[in-house]
Amino acid sequence: MRLRSKAREVTLHLLYQIEISHRDSKDALHSYLENNPQRQEVIDFSSTLLEGVMRNEDKIDVLIKKYVKNWEIERMAIVDRNILRLGCFELLFLEETPPKVAINEAIELAKRFGDVDSPRFVNGILDKIYKMESKTYKESKETDGEYT
Repeated sequence: MRLRSKAREVTLHLLYQIEISHRDSKDALHSYLENNPQRQEVIDFSSTLLEGVMRNEDKIDVLIKKYVKNWEIERMAIVDRNILRLGCFELLFLEETPPKVAINEAIELAKRFGDVDSPRFVNGILDKIYKMESKTYKESKETDGEYT
């Protein structure tokens, strides 16, 4: 598995754990790494993703709610919700990740950790967010500074 893909997987595990246990993100990361040692590159990218998702969670959730039809974000499977948060963060806030890579990596996580319908669901929502919101967020960053 590529290092960045592994970092996304680690981040998904952490987001799930944080949501279930209501732990602090730094504490969750430290605890996870004690039990699951990782290469430094994985730790660094996972830390960036985790901090970014946590810092922008409210904005990300508003976007997800906007594009999920007939479904409450709170009723979504925790795994799907956190895959969407992670993918949305990479799409809109992390310029170093190409949009196709962010969506593809989210789909792969959904295949591995979601249910049978998760990949299609994640793809549909992230594709809509990318097509409708990416230009808005890029323009906002240019005029207002960074979000992350």
